[in-house]
Amino acid sequence: MDATKLEELKQFIEECKSSPSILTDPSLLFFRDYLESLGAKLPASAHKKSYVVEESDEEMEEKEESQVEPQVEEEEEEEEEIIESDLELEGDTVDPDNDPPQKMGDPSVEVTEECRDASQEAKAKAMEALSQGKLEEAIEHLTEAISLNPSSAIMYATRATVYIKMKKPNAAIRDANAALEINSDSAKGYKSRGMAQAMLGQWEDAAKDLHLASKLDYDEEISAVLKKVEPNAHRIEEHRRKYERLHKERGDRKAERERQRRRAKAQAEYEKAKKQEQSSSSRKPGGMPGGFPGGMPGGMPGGFPGGMPGGMPGGFPGGMPGGFSGAMPGGMPGGFPGAMPGGMPGNVDFSKILNDPELMAAFSDPEIMAALQDVMKNPANLAKHQANPKVAPILAKMMGKFAGPQ
Repeated sequence: MDATKLEELKQFIEECKSSPSILTDPSLLFFRDYLESLGAKLPASAHKKSYVVEESDEEMEEKEESQVEPQVEEEEEEEEEIIESDLELEGDTVDPDNDPPQKMGDPSVEVTEECRDASQEAKAKAMEALSQGKLEEAIEHLTEAISLNPSSAIMYATRATVYIKMKKPNAAIRDANAALEINSDSAKGYKSRGMAQAMLGQWEDAAKDLHLASKLDYDEEISAVLKKVEPNAHRIEEHRRKYERLHKERGDRKAERERQRRRAKAQAEYEKAKKQEQSSSSRKPGGMPGGFPGGMPGGMPGGFPGGMPGGMPGGFPGGMPGGFSGAMPGGMPGGFPGAMPGGMPGNVDFSKILNDPELMAAFSDPEIMAALQDVMKNPANLAKHQANPKVAPILAKMMGKFAGPQ
């Protein structure tokens, strides 16, 4: 074996010993298989793929850009949840009464004068029992009065006041609602309902009903209750407005951050598209804008130094017989006199082509470029394009440029 190659083999073996991961190279798979076929035990690193796949600058930029947005989201400001503070209110309340609903009157019953009189007698008995502190008895008499005259708002409102004395606010509210359904201007109905709501700690509703009652029929008792109710109602209103404002401000900030995130994302996408467009433009072949689709047969190696040596491959054998006979529509009468014998001149001045706006504009037209390619592949195909009013003038102009100075 050649001594030089033997020395290289020794160096390679030493390198494999010091760094077994070399054997993960796909091109050395045959060598690794050979070693294993001999019973060699290779370290795990010899089987792990450690080679690096090169990435283009564009791929790396795309990867970096794809990681930008999640990072922005992670850095997004995190606000603490708004926790409402406890509200200190004054005044005593009672536990809700959960007794079965009291007996109500039947609105379909026909109320006669005798019924009204009997209802008033039952109410009088209730007032007497109430004066004696017999609240249950008063409720029984008022329930009888309501049954006899279920269309009387005052009977329901009166029974509601007794339920308030018994500290049964829910029962009082049911009777007050019944009174207000019969008479929406019942001051006693609003008063009793407002007082019952205050007992349950429904301060805002209580204040509203008591103010209505006071407008309809002011009395000192309503004023006294309002003095206890209104401060709590005001505190609740201020508390609610404060946290409504805080929640709104928090929502506005969140919406603004979302708008900024969307703007940043749109800007990033725009910049990415712009970079891709610039990168795509920079990769386009040099020379004529957009290049010749498919390239000219044989290519144009090395640009156009000194023209295209030897002219186009094959040239135009025998020139273009007779030129463009009969003139081209809208074009050059008489065609090319004498045609172009012996192919294209060896030293074509391509600056004349590149500086001609009409030709440069024509090179972006697929139909014209297809015709140019067709003629370059086979000059005999020139005849079939002479009748095309868009293609023929460009071909004629090109041939005129290739013909050189006359």
